Amino acid sequence: MADDPAKRHSLDDLLKVMARLRDPCSGCPWDLEQSFTTIAPYTIEEAYEVADAISREDMDALKDELGDLLLQVVYHAQLASEQSRFDFADVTDAITSKMIRRHPHVFKDPGLRDEFVSSDLWQRIKDEEKSERDGGRQGSRLLDVPLPLPALTRAVKLQKRAAEVGFDWPSLAPVLAKAEEEIAELKAAIADAPKADKDGPAKRVAEEFGDLLFVMANLARHLGVDPEAALRDANAKFVRRFQSIETALAAEGRRPEDSSLEEMDQLWDEAKAAEPKD
Repeated sequence: MADDPAKRHSLDDLLKVMARLRDPCSGCPWDLEQSFTTIAPYTIEEAYEVADAISREDMDALKDELGDLLLQVVYHAQLASEQSRFDFADVTDAITSKMIRRHPHVFKDPGLRDEFVSSDLWQRIKDEEKSERDGGRQGSRLLDVPLPLPALTRAVKLQKRAAEVGFDWPSLAPVLAKAEEEIAELKAAIADAPKADKDGPAKRVAEEFGDLLFVMANLARHLGVDPEAALRDANAKFVRRFQSIETALAAEGRRPEDSSLEEMDQLWDEAKAAEPKD
């Protein structure tokens, strides 16, 4: 299948390319070695690269990254097809049916529009689907929160699921109080812990630190803040300001390791002051 630069490729072309890559006789040796397990990390990575392109508002990159993410779906579907489990058409059929089923106010009864907006109709439909899949058995409502999610995102989803049945603080104030309590407990654990050895900090310190992060995720949920996005923005801010330090020192023929902490702090403050105020 020679590529024609003048041709505008379709989804069907992509499916054919993937099938060719996985052809046992003439396919790519690397692709033939892959499995669901080995491809899964790439799937996660591509989703993050989509998010990165969106955060940078880079539409050209977003176009490419969405293609890379689509390839992951095609790849998994091809693997499943080879095992006679399902194929790409089954994937598209399943998601289309799900979207129609979960939007009854659009595809069935417009009178449900207000209920959909003001209530948890989406979640109720989702729970009914899960109950049908499980044969009506009642399991923990937390079990459908995927383990591979980033820990902060999973913490928010776990807390949200518990909050749906009333297991939640009624306002922001007790969440802030809990955060202060966890900070105090972390300080106490640090004070009581022996010096860190080659295996890392004492177990209690790590546990208290985890508790604090969990509460901060809950605080983000109550504030309506995406903790992953907030941390990504904080990372970007740190990179931007530290690079300003490096640039300023380079103009003097120096590197950060050639300067003092006091100098770098001063340059950090200058970089911060130079940033536009929202």
